Amino acid sequence: MRASFRGEGTQRVGEPREKGRPHRGVEKGERAESAAATSRFAWMLRFLTAGESHGRALVVIVEGLPAGLLVTVEDIQRGLARRRLGYGRGPRMRFEADEVTLIGGIRHGRTIGSPVAIEIANTEWPKWESEMSPAPGLPTKVLTQPRPGHADLSGMLKYGLADARDVLERASARETAARVAAGTLAKLLLGQIGVDILSHIVQLGAARNEGSVLPVLSDLPRIDESAVRCLDPGTEARMVAEVKAAAKEGDSLGGVAEVVAYGVPVGLGSHVHWDRRLDALLAQALMSIQAIKAVEIGEGLALPGLRGSEAHDAIRMARPADSDGELGGGYTRDTYRAGGIEGGMSTGAPIVARASMKPLATLNRPSLGTVDVVTKESTVSFKERTDVTAVPAMGVVAETMTALVLASEALRKFGGDSVAEFARNRDGYLASLGETPSAASSLSEPHD
Repeated sequence: MRASFRGEGTQRVGEPREKGRPHRGVEKGERAESAAATSRFAWMLRFLTAGESHGRALVVIVEGLPAGLLVTVEDIQRGLARRRLGYGRGPRMRFEADEVTLIGGIRHGRTIGSPVAIEIANTEWPKWESEMSPAPGLPTKVLTQPRPGHADLSGMLKYGLADARDVLERASARETAARVAAGTLAKLLLGQIGVDILSHIVQLGAARNEGSVLPVLSDLPRIDESAVRCLDPGTEARMVAEVKAAAKEGDSLGGVAEVVAYGVPVGLGSHVHWDRRLDALLAQALMSIQAIKAVEIGEGLALPGLRGSEAHDAIRMARPADSDGELGGGYTRDTYRAGGIEGGMSTGAPIVARASMKPLATLNRPSLGTVDVVTKESTVSFKERTDVTAVPAMGVVAETMTALVLASEALRKFGGDSVAEFARNRDGYLASLGETPSAASSLSEPHD
């Protein structure tokens, strides 16, 4: 039995229109308006991923990288290895290796200004070739019991699909491996202008790190050595206990990752349009990660409970010992309540964002109620190989998305067809910040 999802008034591809029936395409004016809307904001560093979780490979194309950026396969592999970290991951992380091939845009270890293409092969492809083959045929098993909390049912209805695997394979968080590959390139580029990004886990299940001190780059090896990528040993132990308890019951856990970016100069993003605000761009990027349900910039969740006199970061002149003084044009702040972003622009302070991940909806002991889309009978969702938690790995993906946003905005601000030009423009910008601290002096001068 196959349900029909064809909506009223729709027309199939290749189906002739009824005589006198108006074409349902957009009119010329509508096309122009749509084009204007979509071109309102252009990413300077763009990436596009393709591939399914159990397909032959994932592919990512990154466009906008300047020439001269040093890149090796080992750089990409190190980033992907960090994505596999974390206590509570499923068996796939233990035996699946990421086989990376640099397909285009890199010659003799450096970018050449053209789009970069990267392939990440699926080492399990031989097991899945018959089920996921692109050749004409039929699957051996059709999944008709969509999982609550996943894209399954909405995707099946939207695209007129009868098999949940047609949705879940692309909706899977395996796609983030391609993002991490792209984000590694963005991190390498940001490193040319002194920007470093790290993440750590501040909550896993009910276990939360209540400390307020931001980790620094030298803490990253210790974070990555932690079973749950948590810097505090006491909190780490409580997090591991939470994972063990959930695993014993066949359940799953969510949590929160905090991302910190150091060395970001003042002025990335803009206040002049809604779609150019840096905090909005970061929020969209982090929310795009599978299973993320909330994003916080700085102390955004706590600020509504404070008075205005307590909620903001006071400005003072930087002293020689202040490492971020140059980044802020000679000014600095002693607190980071705004997360290093005010009015949609970076301030020169560390950028701090948190991403909250819901518990995974695929359970090792299926218990979530659903409906079989063919029989319409109530049942429980099917079991797909899964993790108890993916929060530690999510932090690495959050670094990736933060890097892609910051690299794009840095390219918008500084430009440059080569890495040398990009870095030179950034240095010139910082050097000129003190020359025009405000427009007040020029306004007071007489004009012809």
